[in-house]
Amino acid sequence: MAEISAGLVKELREKTGAGMMDCKRALTETQGDLEGAVDWLRKKGLSAAAKKAGRVAAEGLVGVAVKGNIGAVVEVNAETDFVARNEVFQKFVATVAELALTHVDIDRLKAAPYPGTGRHVADELTHLIATIGENMSLRRMARLHVAHGVVAAYVHNAVAPDLGKIGVLVALDSEGAAERLSGVGRQLAMHVAAAKPSYLDIGSVPAGDLARERDVLKEQAKTSGKADAVIEKMVEGRLRKFYEETVFAEQIFVIDNETKVAKVLDAAAKEIGAPVKIAAYERLALGEGIDKEQTDFAAEVAATLKH
Repeated sequence: MAEISAGLVKELREKTGAGMMDCKRALTETQGDLEGAVDWLRKKGLSAAAKKAGRVAAEGLVGVAVKGNIGAVVEVNAETDFVARNEVFQKFVATVAELALTHVDIDRLKAAPYPGTGRHVADELTHLIATIGENMSLRRMARLHVAHGVVAAYVHNAVAPDLGKIGVLVALDSEGAAERLSGVGRQLAMHVAAAKPSYLDIGSVPAGDLARERDVLKEQAKTSGKADAVIEKMVEGRLRKFYEETVFAEQIFVIDNETKVAKVLDAAAKEIGAPVKIAAYERLALGEGIDKEQTDFAAEVAATLKH
């Protein structure tokens, strides 16, 4: 059997865009014949994935997985919303979310073995691109862990269990009963989905962010023409409003729309019989930050008719 070198695998990947494991398998099947391997991949539909790589993928699904005091959330993108309803795609996202529970970053997650295929996660995604026919990407992941307590999850706009448009994790540090903590945690995760806090608590607001906000508020207050001492009081009052809008612990709880989140934690601690602290949270919204291509559907139809 011909020796399959890393360089040959690399060359085939560059020619076809197929995954590493698929390229290695193709070269093995063709005894190291590069052109034969290209044809082998084409016949399997795997080289087609490269042609789709430049297309914008801003749809797809966010998936969550939780196991006791560990939680993970992943975002897997595709080109159209139709793919989110594809059961094969849904299974992939759910499986990757489960795998993310034991992998600390996205590079290790992509390199992890994908169950039952002999491929790694990245190569399984390439295989999926060829099968479904759209560009896709495993874009982001986040993982939370607490030594004592629970990680709770919530998915908004769910299309299947633990799969949807927004995925949230909230890690609660507490010695309280896990079942009761999970109920509080889920409500807090729902709050994060709706309120989109930028910071965990006042102490976690970066000094640069606070200084910038203070400068803006000061310039706004100066237009009042009031004395400097009054302006300083105005700035401090408006900073409280800034905290209420952006800081998790200072926000008004969306579940009852009247209690601060910090007070909700105090009440939960009394009910559970142990202190409850939010250790961390993560919120992933599908397509957030992706420059979506703006298309004029009517113009597209008109252009098609002309041809």
